[in-house]
Amino acid sequence: MPGRRAASILLLSLIPAAAAAYDGSPFYGYAIEPGGAYPLSLPQTLRATIAVPVPRMATKPADTLAELYPALAACWQAPAGLGAPSAGSDDIEITLRLSLRRDGSLIGPPRVTYAAGVSGPQRTTLVRGTLDALARCTPAHITPGLGRAIAGRPVALRFVYRPPA
Repeated sequence: MPGRRAASILLLSLIPAAAAAYDGSPFYGYAIEPGGAYPLSLPQTLRATIAVPVPRMATKPADTLAELYPALAACWQAPAGLGAPSAGSDDIEITLRLSLRRDGSLIGPPRVTYAAGVSGPQRTTLVRGTLDALARCTPAHITPGLGRAIAGRPVALRFVYRPPA
Protein backbone atom coordinates (compact mmCIF):
# COMPACT_ATOMS: atom_id res chain seq x y z
CA MET A 1 0.00 0.00 0.00
CA PRO A 2 1.91 2.97 -1.29
CA GLY A 3 -0.45 5.57 0.21
CA ARG A 4 -0.13 4.12 3.69
CA ARG A 5 3.64 3.96 3.43
CA ALA A 6 3.84 7.62 2.29
CA ALA A 7 1.63 8.67 5.20
CA SER A 8 3.84 6.76 7.65
CA ILE A 9 6.99 8.38 6.29
CA LEU A 10 5.36 11.80 6.51
CA LEU A 11 4.32 11.20 10.11
CA LEU A 12 7.76 9.96 11.06
CA SER A 13 9.38 12.99 9.45
CA LEU A 14 7.15 15.36 11.44
CA ILE A 15 7.83 13.81 14.85
CA PRO A 16 11.26 15.46 15.37
CA ALA A 17 9.85 18.86 14.34
CA ALA A 18 6.97 18.50 16.78
CA ALA A 19 9.33 17.45 19.56
CA ALA A 20 11.54 20.45 18.92
CA ALA A 21 8.61 22.87 18.76
CA TYR A 22 7.04 21.87 22.07
CA ASP A 23 9.16 21.59 25.19
CA GLY A 24 6.32 20.86 27.64
CA SER A 25 5.85 24.49 28.67
CA PRO A 26 2.30 25.82 28.38
CA PHE A 27 3.79 29.19 27.36
CA TYR A 28 5.69 28.26 24.25
CA GLY A 29 6.36 31.22 21.99
CA TYR A 30 5.70 33.89 24.58
CA ALA A 31 8.08 36.35 26.17
CA ILE A 32 7.86 34.59 29.54
CA GLU A 33 9.46 31.49 28.07
CA PRO A 34 13.10 31.05 29.06
CA GLY A 35 15.09 32.72 26.33
CA GLY A 36 11.98 34.60 25.18
CA ALA A 37 10.75 33.74 21.71
CA TYR A 38 9.79 37.36 21.01
CA PRO A 39 9.29 40.44 23.17
CA LEU A 40 5.76 41.54 23.93
CA SER A 41 5.07 44.95 22.48
CA LEU A 42 3.64 47.04 25.29
CA PRO A 43 3.63 50.83 25.20
CA GLN A 44 5.94 52.44 27.70
CA THR A 45 4.50 55.23 29.79
CA LEU A 46 5.94 58.66 29.06
CA ARG A 47 6.55 60.33 32.43
CA ALA A 48 7.15 63.90 33.52
CA THR A 49 7.09 66.02 36.67
CA ILE A 50 6.15 69.67 36.28
CA ALA A 51 6.34 72.40 38.92
CA VAL A 52 3.12 74.37 38.59
CA PRO A 53 2.04 76.99 37.82
CA VAL A 54 4.09 77.19 34.62
CA PRO A 55 5.33 80.78 34.06
CA ARG A 56 4.01 81.15 30.49
CA MET A 57 2.39 79.27 27.64
CA ALA A 58 4.39 78.25 24.58
CA THR A 59 3.80 80.26 21.43
CA LYS A 60 4.86 77.59 18.93
CA PRO A 61 3.70 73.98 18.58
CA ALA A 62 5.49 71.47 20.81
CA ASP A 63 7.96 69.40 18.81
CA THR A 64 9.56 67.40 21.64
CA LEU A 65 8.40 65.76 24.86
CA ALA A 66 10.30 68.41 26.81
CA GLU A 67 8.09 71.04 25.13
CA LEU A 68 4.88 68.98 25.40
CA TYR A 69 4.78 68.54 29.17
CA PRO A 70 4.83 72.27 30.06
CA ALA A 71 2.27 72.87 27.29
CA LEU A 72 -0.09 70.41 28.98
CA ALA A 73 0.50 72.01 32.39
CA ALA A 74 0.33 75.65 31.24
CA CYS A 75 -3.37 76.06 32.09
CA TRP A 76 -2.97 74.85 35.70
CA GLN A 77 -3.53 77.45 38.41
CA ALA A 78 -4.04 76.81 42.10
CA PRO A 79 -7.79 76.21 42.47
CA ALA A 80 -9.68 78.59 44.75
CA GLY A 81 -10.10 77.04 48.18
CA LEU A 82 -7.13 74.68 47.82
CA GLY A 83 -5.39 76.00 50.92
CA ALA A 84 -2.07 74.92 52.38
CA PRO A 85 -0.61 71.41 52.23
CA SER A 86 -1.45 68.95 55.00
CA ALA A 87 0.77 68.79 58.07
CA GLY A 88 4.05 67.10 57.22
CA SER A 89 3.91 68.07 53.53
CA ASP A 90 5.73 70.93 51.86
CA ASP A 91 3.90 70.63 48.57
CA ILE A 92 0.77 69.34 46.88
CA GLU A 93 1.09 66.66 44.20
CA ILE A 94 -1.28 65.11 41.72
CA THR A 95 -0.56 62.68 38.89
CA LEU A 96 -2.75 62.17 35.83
CA ARG A 97 -2.56 59.30 33.37
CA LEU A 98 -3.74 60.20 29.89
CA SER A 99 -3.26 59.47 26.24
CA LEU A 100 -3.29 61.80 23.24
CA ARG A 101 -4.28 61.44 19.61
CA ARG A 102 -2.11 62.65 16.73
CA ASP A 103 -3.89 66.00 16.78
CA GLY A 104 -3.19 66.53 20.50
CA SER A 105 -6.72 65.79 21.72
CA LEU A 106 -7.37 63.42 24.60
CA ILE A 107 -8.22 59.77 24.06
CA GLY A 108 -10.87 59.26 26.71
CA PRO A 109 -10.95 60.89 30.11
CA PRO A 110 -7.68 61.24 32.05
CA ARG A 111 -7.34 59.26 35.28
CA VAL A 112 -6.04 60.60 38.57
CA THR A 113 -3.56 57.99 39.78
CA TYR A 114 -2.08 59.84 42.76
CA ALA A 115 -2.81 62.85 44.94
CA ALA A 116 -0.93 63.90 48.07
CA GLY A 117 -0.61 66.88 50.35
CA VAL A 118 -4.34 67.49 50.75
CA SER A 119 -7.33 65.48 51.93
CA GLY A 120 -11.10 65.63 52.10
CA PRO A 121 -12.76 68.54 50.29
CA GLN A 122 -9.38 70.04 49.35
CA ARG A 123 -8.50 66.84 47.50
CA THR A 124 -11.75 67.06 45.54
CA THR A 125 -10.95 70.70 44.71
CA LEU A 126 -7.45 69.72 43.55
CA VAL A 127 -8.73 66.88 41.34
CA ARG A 128 -11.45 69.00 39.72
CA GLY A 129 -9.12 71.96 39.21
CA THR A 130 -6.45 69.79 37.59
CA LEU A 131 -8.89 68.00 35.28
CA ASP A 132 -10.42 71.35 34.28
CA ALA A 133 -6.95 72.79 33.57
CA LEU A 134 -6.09 69.83 31.34
CA ALA A 135 -9.38 70.26 29.48
CA ARG A 136 -8.47 73.92 28.83
CA CYS A 137 -5.02 72.95 27.49
CA THR A 138 -6.22 70.23 25.13
CA PRO A 139 -6.06 69.68 22.29
CA ALA A 140 -2.36 70.34 22.78
CA HIS A 141 -0.69 72.42 20.08
CA ILE A 142 1.83 69.86 18.72
CA THR A 143 3.69 69.24 15.47
CA PRO A 144 2.62 66.37 13.18
CA GLY A 145 5.91 64.57 13.93
CA LEU A 146 5.35 64.63 17.68
CA GLY A 147 1.72 63.64 17.14
CA ARG A 148 2.80 60.51 15.27
CA ALA A 149 5.34 59.67 17.96
CA ILE A 150 3.01 59.93 20.95
CA ALA A 151 -0.37 58.94 19.54
CA GLY A 152 -1.97 56.39 21.85
CA ARG A 153 0.98 56.14 24.22
CA PRO A 154 0.21 56.53 27.92
CA VAL A 155 1.47 59.71 29.57
CA ALA A 156 1.86 60.09 33.34
CA LEU A 157 1.99 63.80 34.14
CA ARG A 158 2.82 64.75 37.73
CA PHE A 159 1.97 68.27 38.89
CA VAL A 160 3.84 69.56 41.95
CA TYR A 161 2.56 72.76 43.58
CA ARG A 162 4.43 74.46 46.40
CA PRO A 163 2.24 77.26 47.75
CA PRO A 164 3.93 80.57 48.55
CA ALA A 165 4.92 80.86 52.22
